[in-house]
Amino acid sequence: MYKPTKRDRDTDIYYNQSSDPVQVRTNDPKLIRKLTALSEEFPELCQLTEKDEFCGSYFTVDKRRISIQVTRPFSEERRKKQSEWAKENGIGTLPKTLKICEKSD
Repeated sequence: MYKPTKRDRDTDIYYNQSSDPVQVRTNDPKLIRKLTALSEEFPELCQLTEKDEFCGSYFTVDKRRISIQVTRPFSEERRKKQSEWAKENGIGTLPKTLKICEKSD
């Protein structure tokens, strides 16, 4: 059986503003699992329509379930502020009661 490399794990989303639903073709195993779970739980919103011999899966998805997010990079100032806030609120740090094993010689 064919196993796609990371380079082969591509996704195509066929979307236009005038029609519903959206067509999704993907070789990404993680996305396939998510869309398969969505199709099993909400078959009126997502359907697995086809599988091909190269591990690709084709889904028809309700347009309202697809979102593309474009994010701007953090400025250095914003990154520092967020880092300080996280440190002050104990986010991303180990609890003081947890001891880290030290490397012995």
